Amino acid sequence: MLLTLLIAFLGFITIAGVGLALTGAGSGTADAKTLKRAQTIVGGKETQEAGRRRPGAVQDQRRKQILKTLRDQDRQQKKATLSISAKLLQAGLKLSVRAFWIISGVLGVVVFLLVLLLGQSPLIALGLSFAAGLGLPRWVVGILAGMRIKKFTQAFPDAMDIIVRGIRSGLPVHDSLRVIAQETSEPMAGEFNLLVESIGMGVSINQALDKMHEHMPTAEVRFFSIVLAIQQKTGGNLAEALSNLSTVIRARKLMREKVKALSGEAVASAFIIGSLPPAVAGLISITAPDYMRPLFTDPRGHMMLLVGAVWMTLGVLSMRKMINFKL
Repeated sequence: MLLTLLIAFLGFITIAGVGLALTGAGSGTADAKTLKRAQTIVGGKETQEAGRRRPGAVQDQRRKQILKTLRDQDRQQKKATLSISAKLLQAGLKLSVRAFWIISGVLGVVVFLLVLLLGQSPLIALGLSFAAGLGLPRWVVGILAGMRIKKFTQAFPDAMDIIVRGIRSGLPVHDSLRVIAQETSEPMAGEFNLLVESIGMGVSINQALDKMHEHMPTAEVRFFSIVLAIQQKTGGNLAEALSNLSTVIRARKLMREKVKALSGEAVASAFIIGSLPPAVAGLISITAPDYMRPLFTDPRGHMMLLVGAVWMTLGVLSMRKMINFKL
């Protein structure tokens, strides 16, 4: 009996051990499989999220790179358009940079000698000669360039309409550009004539338009070059695109005129306030020269003139900043 119970107990222990072993191995294998599967799922989700994020990250990086490139190009373009050579091209003057500086130097020397002959102090003569030699020629060239660019911008929508009508009638773009060069007035004719000649010499239209933009640094020319570049790469209806561009340019012109009309009072006030002190000083110098003479002969008067000129310059620049609207 005791032997039977012992054999039964040992059999129970053996069966229980085998079952426990089998159960433990199965659960371990299952746990291992479950863990592996979970890791796979988690890793798959992370991979999927990385896959989802990667295109966005690439797009963001590409967008940042494009913005950086555009800023660099805009910075280089501003430096290029502010140089003396660019201003001379924009003004349509056939002068070299060397000739411009020679004329400026001669003008400064002439003003210096004239002020000395009028009996003024060498300090005043030096200041006026410096202003006449460096400021006056650049100012004149800037005014001429601004007038020429304004005239070009006003006639640019009509040029776009000529291209649209030419394309719709079956003419190639190059022939439409030639029509603008032959039938329009300056400065439109001259710029488009250079464009046609550059294209005829084998220069790509994008490079030719970049050269035109150096002569006429306006947003309208940049829009025109972008439209042609996109049409060359992707195709599409060029006549419709240029017609929309003409509409946009005319709307910009209308908005510019509205802003000019609304800011006319502020511009007139700034002009009157800025010109009043020099005008009053000139009139007093003519009517009562003894009253104004200490300002030009006494060192304290020189200091007062210098301080007044600095404050007047700051005031004029502040008013110009307030009334200068860019569209």
